[in-house]
Amino acid sequence: MQFLIDNWLLVAIALFSGALLLWPMLMEARQSGLSPNQVVQLINREKAVVVDVREPNEFSASHLVGSRNVPLGDLDKRLPETVKNKTLPLVLVCAKGARATQALGRAQKLGYQQAQVLQGGMAAWKEANLPTQSA
Repeated sequence: MQFLIDNWLLVAIALFSGALLLWPMLMEARQSGLSPNQVVQLINREKAVVVDVREPNEFSASHLVGSRNVPLGDLDKRLPETVKNKTLPLVLVCAKGARATQALGRAQKLGYQQAQVLQGGMAAWKEANLPTQSA
């Protein structure tokens, strides 16, 4: 015990540096969703449907190739019309992930149990240099 008292500064530095080493791992675990590469694999392997929940003007400026636009405000009404097969994986996309995360809960309530979010949204997709298109 005397050692800890005499070397309190060293103990504090050791604890602080340990916390800094764990920080990135904790932040990564806190974030949910798919990486852009995981989305590409899901589209290619399991025929995932990509639904962009941004507003039409945002969607027309730039969106994932083959994605469908269902604005967040219309999701409850238009999602069942747009994606009839609820067994297919569903990837929700927005600008940075916040709206898609809101849409996730609503999609799951509608019966889309394989719904997931593109982590980081269109910003992450563009950062990964993956293809987009504009209307």
